[in-house]
Parts: sequence; structure tokens; C-alpha cells
Amino acid sequence: MRAEAQAHVDQINQAVALVRRFLDWDRALRRLDELNNRVEDPKLWDDPAAAQEVMRERRRLDEAISTTQAIERERDDTVELIEMAEAEGDEGMIDEGVESLAALAERAEKDKITALLAGEADASNTYVEINAGAGGTESNDWAGMLQRMYMRWAERHGMKVELIDYHGGEQAGIKSATILIKGENAYGYAKTESGVHRLVRISPYDSAARRHTSFASVWVYPEVDENIDIEVLEKDLKIDTYRSSGAGGQHVNTTDSAVRITHMPTGIIVACQNQRSQHKNKAGAMKQLKARLYEQELQKREAEAMAGYAAKTEIGWGHQIRSYVLQPYQLVKDLRTGATSTAPDDVLDGDLDKFMAAALAQRVTGEAVEVEDVD
Repeated sequence: MRAEAQAHVDQINQAVALVRRFLDWDRALRRLDELNNRVEDPKLWDDPAAAQEVMRERRRLDEAISTTQAIERERDDTVELIEMAEAEGDEGMIDEGVESLAALAERAEKDKITALLAGEADASNTYVEINAGAGGTESNDWAGMLQRMYMRWAERHGMKVELIDYHGGEQAGIKSATILIKGENAYGYAKTESGVHRLVRISPYDSAARRHTSFASVWVYPEVDENIDIEVLEKDLKIDTYRSSGAGGQHVNTTDSAVRITHMPTGIIVACQNQRSQHKNKAGAMKQLKARLYEQELQKREAEAMAGYAAKTEIGWGHQIRSYVLQPYQLVKDLRTGATSTAPDDVLDGDLDKFMAAALAQRVTGEAVEVEDVD
């Protein structure tokens, strides 16, 4: 078989093996049988909430298993077709087979990511919070570029974006912003983006045209479902009001309608200013706070399940996950997985799927990769 065809087969095999490992294949098959039996039980719908949870799990498992089996069958059939064509010397048929394998490899990669989005909150909408690092205008501009990048990524996937909180930079960009991305599996995809992002470029704000390095942090946390009970005590909260600073019409700056809430036990700070009334902004900020507390709980559970790997994925200002170099050469490099792109303009326009896929796959394998940063 041609090297090109074999490369596609290897890619398909890797994707399938990862999904099988993630699902714990034999256990998943047994679990699907159990769920199929439960669905046939007429008493299931006595508890509608529990029934919906069973139906969701069954649908997710059934789709993942059926998709994987279909890819394996199509791979085997295509390989057999190519081998027959090679025996008969039919170059046209071989070319068609190679094209089919290439398309199947691409599909296997996409289906692999969908199968990996099986976490408790992965299907949820997600908040993305961006904060500029030290460095004034240059860092503010970088934070603004990241905000646009995530908004463009969401738009590429047909998701809706709401601006929840916004603090503009003095000359350009933003000091901080929080957006809410609404769409299927929004949190599942975006959760791997939490961390510190580094930009290297010749600054347009430096008259001497020197190369600058800027940092901004990204924090991703899921929107909390109303059915999830998160206890927040009033005595643990410090609530401040201030004037809104973002776009919002003629009334936006005339009253102290924006709300900032500090959760004293954890130090978590959230803010909301996208509504005109203080009451609505307080409700929005409380929703964010519950989401942050829920995300914290998810992190604890994941740390317990993946103790060895979780230590390597701790999020903080000292943990840099990706570098974006615009000058003197062009390269985006993920420092966790080693994934790269030589088209930073495309990445900054929302082409993030390759990086998200590699990070999700790494969470399954737990494989630590030695990656050197770029200068």
C-alpha cells in the first residue's frame, strides 16, 4: 500500500484507539446495554429529571460507539479495496481509495473530539474571562486580540456571544473582559484554553519599532445549569457597585449600575455590567460566581481522577500554555502539546480547533510532552 494511504490509516487508527481508551471500550459496551434496558422500563419516567439524564448518557454513548464502529468498518473496506486495486494494477481505483482514506481520517479526527467531550459540564455554555498582564498599552492590545480571537472562534462554530463585562485600555485593547459563549459543547471545547498566553511582536506602539513580549491570562468556566445547586452564603460576599465602562447606550454611564462581587472564602472576583439595572447586573454576577465555584469543584474532581497529570495543568500567571510569535518569523506553539501553526493570522482569527483537539487528547493519554518555548 502506498505510503500516503498508510499514513491516513495510521491517523485513523490513532483516533480510534484514543476514543476506545477514553470510553474504556468494554465497559462502555456493557454500560450501553444497561442503559438500553433501563429505557425500556416503563417506570423510568416516574422521575423525569433522572430519565432525561439516562437518555442523555445513552445518546452520547450510542453515538460514540456507533461512530467508532462505522469508521473502523469503512477503514477496513477501503483498505481491502485498495489492496484489490493494487493487485489488478488499477491506478484510478487506488487514487479513489487514497482520497477516501484521507476524507475518513479527517472525519475520524472530528469525531474523536466530539467523543472526548463527555465531561460533566462539557455540553454547557461557557464564560471566557481575559485579563491583560503588566505592560500597559501593549498588553491591553494583546488582551483585546485574544477577546476577538475567541469571539471569532465561537462565530466559526455557529455559537452566540454575549459581552458580560468590559474594561477598556487607556489607549487600545482591554484591561479585562468577560464573554459568554452559547452553543453545544462550548465549555468542552474551550476549557483547554485556560492559562497564560504570550505574544511576541514588533510593537506598533513603540516608535523605535522594538520587539515586545506581552502576556494575558484566559480563564474558562462553564455556565451553571439551573438544576445544579451551588450554595453561596450572603455573609461570604463583598458587593461593590461602579459605573459601567463599556458600550451600552446613552444611560450606561449615568448610574452605578455595574456590580462586582468578591467571594471572601475563595478570593474569586466576578463583575457584570451588560445590563442597565443594578439588580440585573447583580443577578448576572451571582450567576458567574456560581459558575466559577462549580468550575472549581470540577477541577477538584478532575484532579482526583487524574492526579498525576493534573499537577502539570495547574492554571496561574506562572503557567504559560501558548506562544504567538508575529515577528521576526511567524509561529504559534502550544507549550503543553507541541502543536504548532505557521499561520498566526488564521489562529488569531479563530482557527483554534487543532490546538483544542491536541489538548483534549492529552487529557486522555496523560502524556507529558517536553516542549521548548520559542524566542
